[in-house]
Amino acid sequence: MGILSNLRGSRTQQGLALTDGSPPSASVSNKKKWSNLMPLVVALVVIAEIAFLCRLDMAKNAAFFDSWPEMFYKSPPSGEVEVLATPVTESCEEWLEREDAVVYSKILARIPSGFPGAEQEWKTCAVSCKFGYDPSKKIDAAFGLPQPLGVASVLRSMESASYYSENNIAQARGRGYNIVMTTSLSSDVPVGYFSWAEYDIMAPVMPKTETALAAAFISNCGARNFRLEALVGLENANIKIDSYGGCHRNRDGRVDKVEALKRYKFSLAFENSNEEDYVTEKFFQSLVAGTVPVVVGAPNIEDFAPSPGSILHIKELEDVQLVAKRMKYLAENPDAYNQSLRWKYEGPSDSFKALVDMAAVHSSCRLCIHLATDIREKEEKSSDVKKRPCKCTRGSETVYHLYVRERGRFEMDSIFLRSGNLTLEALEAAVLMRFKYLKHVPVWKDERPESIRGGDELKVHRIYPVGLTQRQALYTFKFKGDTDLRSYIENNPCAKFEVIFV
Repeated sequence: MGILSNLRGSRTQQGLALTDGSPPSASVSNKKKWSNLMPLVVALVVIAEIAFLCRLDMAKNAAFFDSWPEMFYKSPPSGEVEVLATPVTESCEEWLEREDAVVYSKILARIPSGFPGAEQEWKTCAVSCKFGYDPSKKIDAAFGLPQPLGVASVLRSMESASYYSENNIAQARGRGYNIVMTTSLSSDVPVGYFSWAEYDIMAPVMPKTETALAAAFISNCGARNFRLEALVGLENANIKIDSYGGCHRNRDGRVDKVEALKRYKFSLAFENSNEEDYVTEKFFQSLVAGTVPVVVGAPNIEDFAPSPGSILHIKELEDVQLVAKRMKYLAENPDAYNQSLRWKYEGPSDSFKALVDMAAVHSSCRLCIHLATDIREKEEKSSDVKKRPCKCTRGSETVYHLYVRERGRFEMDSIFLRSGNLTLEALEAAVLMRFKYLKHVPVWKDERPESIRGGDELKVHRIYPVGLTQRQALYTFKFKGDTDLRSYIENNPCAKFEVIFV
């Protein structure tokens, strides 16, 4: 109102000056003119005042917008998430990609001694890694004990812990090994006897021409399990067995093992110890040969079966009579026997493919990936790395920034889930969308036999947090529904996952 009063005062002074200098008749005429113009003048004054007030509001708004970045990027109280919203000029996804970026040091894992053939793998390994000794270079890991501070000690063995107790994971940890590499899928980097490259698992089935039902190749007659007793038990149950090994030999052992096995309906894949995941070439050669393996060995051998019903398992000596009866039934019923080998024609189960696919990446390369992942985790937790927001909130919706990689790879790719759709189905969909966009080729594509490579479509077998063992990833881990997934993501900022495609 102060502006309007001043305008009115000016107009009054102008009127007095005009009256003083004009005749009476002119004065009346002027009054009439002013009377007619009064509404227009008032309107103009009101418009001017509104415009001025608007300029004041705009100035206040300008100050508000100038403070916007500070509002969103200011440091939070201790213990709170750094940023929960983004400027409207970019999407939450774009903002998170930028704000969560970390500049890592260049990783070249160094290990002073390796194994035959290891050097050949580095052209395809997802991590720059060098085996060999160079006194001028810092090493990250070394085989054996003891090792200097800051150097990871590695145990690598494919022998059974029944014969070499140090291969037991708990004992190895107790002795000071940081990384354990054994046949156990619970070890840090499993080194199994299986691989697509070493065994032609999908080789065609040949005619069964031998009169004996089964063949055996057993040379260690002092095994620490009941395998010789099982062999005798089968013979006593009238199962004819051709034995090519040093134990109970009744055939000349100077033969190609796999070629010999192809002529039999069954093969005795009897290990020298009954240990979880200890499954050797005896079993996989039986699969190559197209026989039905009769197993004494790993109590979890069904995890290694190419399909349900494709193997026979003698868990205890008491099982011998039942297994012998089953062998006779299958031998006398071609349809039932062929059903046991159906996987040879239709392909093995997804779980079998997922297991063997692991070996598409050499164990030495997987060791390097394990080391590099650990190095990167430590960098992220260091004080030199800025605290990442990992999520972005606008209104009532939060976008979570997650990371994913295929098993056998190292670098992570970004995916995003929204709080309104934080479900297992949405996680799988986001993973598939990301890798399809990248035109991703699974790491096992060139290793698998052509008949079971599949097309270009990606199929998810497992999604699990980075850091789990392969036993957990393949068989035991599972989110207990959407609520469990939500809790994990909310409690693990920038959560990292691995995916197994089949």
